[in-house]
Amino acid sequence: MVTSQLQPHFSSSRAMGRCGTRAWQELLVLLGGLWMWGSGAQPTPPSPTSSSVPPLKFRLAGYPRKHNEGRIEVFYNEEWGTICDDDFTLSNAQVLCRQLGFVGATGWAHSAKYGKGVGRIWLDNVNCAGNEKSIRDCKHRGWGNSDCSHEEDAGVICKDERIPGFKDSNVIETEQSHVEEVRLRAVVSGAQRRLPVTEGIVEVRYKDGWAQICDEGWDSKNSRVICGMMGFPTEKKVNRNFYKLFAERQQLNYRLHSVSCTGTEVHISMCTFQFYRGNSSAACSTGMPAVVSCLPGPLFATSSTQKKKQRQQQQSQPRIRLKGGAKAGEGRVEVLKNNEWGTICDDRWNLLSASVVCRELGFGSAKEALTGARMGQGMGPIHLNEVQCLGTEKSLWSCPFKNITQEDCKHTEDAAVRCNIPYMGYENLIRLSGGRSRFEGRVEVAVGAAEGDEPRWGLVCGEGWGTLEAMVACRQLGLGFANHGLQETWYWDASNVTEMVLSGVKCAGHELSLSHCQHHGSSLNCRNTGTRFAAGVICSETASDLLLHAPLVQETAYIEDRPLHMLYCAAEENCLSSSARHANWPYGHRRLLRFSSQIHNNGRADFRPKAGRHSWVWHECHRHYHSMDIFTHYDILTPNGTKVAEGHKASFCLEDTECEEDVAKRYECANFGEQGITVGCWDLYRHDIDCQWIDITDVKPGNYILQVVINPNFEVAESDFTNNAMKCNCKYDGHRIWVHSCHIGSCVQSADADTGTGTGVLAPRGSDSTQRTSANSQKPPGGSQGSEL
Repeated sequence: MVTSQLQPHFSSSRAMGRCGTRAWQELLVLLGGLWMWGSGAQPTPPSPTSSSVPPLKFRLAGYPRKHNEGRIEVFYNEEWGTICDDDFTLSNAQVLCRQLGFVGATGWAHSAKYGKGVGRIWLDNVNCAGNEKSIRDCKHRGWGNSDCSHEEDAGVICKDERIPGFKDSNVIETEQSHVEEVRLRAVVSGAQRRLPVTEGIVEVRYKDGWAQICDEGWDSKNSRVICGMMGFPTEKKVNRNFYKLFAERQQLNYRLHSVSCTGTEVHISMCTFQFYRGNSSAACSTGMPAVVSCLPGPLFATSSTQKKKQRQQQQSQPRIRLKGGAKAGEGRVEVLKNNEWGTICDDRWNLLSASVVCRELGFGSAKEALTGARMGQGMGPIHLNEVQCLGTEKSLWSCPFKNITQEDCKHTEDAAVRCNIPYMGYENLIRLSGGRSRFEGRVEVAVGAAEGDEPRWGLVCGEGWGTLEAMVACRQLGLGFANHGLQETWYWDASNVTEMVLSGVKCAGHELSLSHCQHHGSSLNCRNTGTRFAAGVICSETASDLLLHAPLVQETAYIEDRPLHMLYCAAEENCLSSSARHANWPYGHRRLLRFSSQIHNNGRADFRPKAGRHSWVWHECHRHYHSMDIFTHYDILTPNGTKVAEGHKASFCLEDTECEEDVAKRYECANFGEQGITVGCWDLYRHDIDCQWIDITDVKPGNYILQVVINPNFEVAESDFTNNAMKCNCKYDGHRIWVHSCHIGSCVQSADADTGTGTGVLAPRGSDSTQRTSANSQKPPGGSQGSEL
């Protein structure tokens, strides 16, 4: 679009009204001589800001994008709007990225690269120097004065590093205007040393210390709010007699009184209360500070009886889960309906509904209710829309909601939550050293710290250390997801810590701390104890998430008897069962179960091969580069889990076959191109490509399970490995095969799923040398039946 060079740029009609004569004079100038206006925009200087002006809010929107890029949207005059790309510069992006909480910008985008916004176009011809604190301080046409369309919405690409302490603005969060910080002060000697603190005197931060709350009129609703803030789902009765004796012997300083909560608030600052004035030490006629006792959720329960009881309670409730979050208590909200997991639309999504979800899952109240698929997009149905909880419900299913229609919502509107969780202090027992940034380094852990003593820091043996262990370390550090788990760290500068103190670490990936994983304990067993063999991690705020499109497998499965003379390449790449070696080549045939597989990247980062292109292997027979050793396993199992046949789809060329609307392809195997799967795209392997099969020549008629596992050895980090397995029921009569009831492994309730052990099918098979292939890296469009190009 060509910017009009003749149009004046008033800051707004209101500004014109305020300025009266000056605005009229400008209008006369316009009518008398438009030719006097120079080329380019003449921006109106920003009006002075005052304390009464509400702060601007910013967010990143659009698709496809990562967490640090997107269409820039600003909340002004109670309405979200966009910014036009006319005269946009990197300096503008620098200012906007800082307001979004990032340290700076690496680029910007024009022409609605991240999709067209809706509503007002608030700013046009923005001109920043780059050092402004706010976009208000930059020159522009004036708020709401634009000659652009949404086809010119600007986007920004920010540096993937947060300003320390910055809170994301693209969330619905609490207003903590009066009372910022609250704690439970344990006074029982045994409880003082245990975490989490579940019982104690409620204290609020006041000046440089802590002050108490008078318990006059205090009830269970107030306690419920405090427990929710502390990360606990509910409150319980407390023995006040002990605390009464304690209060009589202490000099207390009261800060709040007359606290009255409804029980649905997510923070005590949202309740009604009064501050004490004057001599607060003599306040509170009852002489008692407010005392609260909370019941922890199953993840943080201390006694085994309590854990068992609460798990039983949870299993009797409608199923609900969080997916895609890096920390405990955060993620995309998914619910089970008609035996199928689905998501929730973010229309009217708020803290009350989010808190019901959090408490139902055994956490506290909601810290943030996130919209716009901020924890990644789900797949499958969107079960609920316009959920409107009161906050008192025990389950999300008890809240009013609307059933979804296809036109109402898309997965770009999946709702998510961040819940309050108890403080456990795990982050104090681990640290990184030697890395180039705070997201990477050699792992150091604290062990053997007695009461009051300084912790003894040591290294972790790199032997057996992998992606799952790195996931736990990154979570414990609060640094998001694992990008890589490293077994050697010689290239990082060593700290003064040289002793190996932990070995044999084996994690399932969901633990909150490395100490919860299996390990050798105090009996160290590490073949290479030098510092160069210490375990290391590279963490990331985002991760990919692969998911197989299960219905396509069911729709495309069939049997083919393929002549041996057409299977030489497949045999070379170990795509046939072992008995094929003894066949009478080139005569005879092999019976193959063929099907298409469509693998989506549903995460928030592109899926890239672990190995760089310098180490990819060229396969002459199939004429393409292999970028991974193992990618997918195909197996035929008996109902009791015994494997009777396996397919080999391992080394492969990985590319964007197709993408969702408005998502651009980035990866293509042809001509030694970059390999990967973009967020919002999928890689399709058709049924008629070599090795896209299972050799069932030796399988006897019967009932079986077809199992497909993506990324089985966890070579590449993902945000969620529990959805990497797909199972189908299949019946084989010796001539035909029926494949039905295909589902992602966690979709169907079973005894395993209820006990949290349903992901055993993902156990790595490190000795398997299977390989994956496609035809010359370009998958044949027609029924070539596996012939090579």
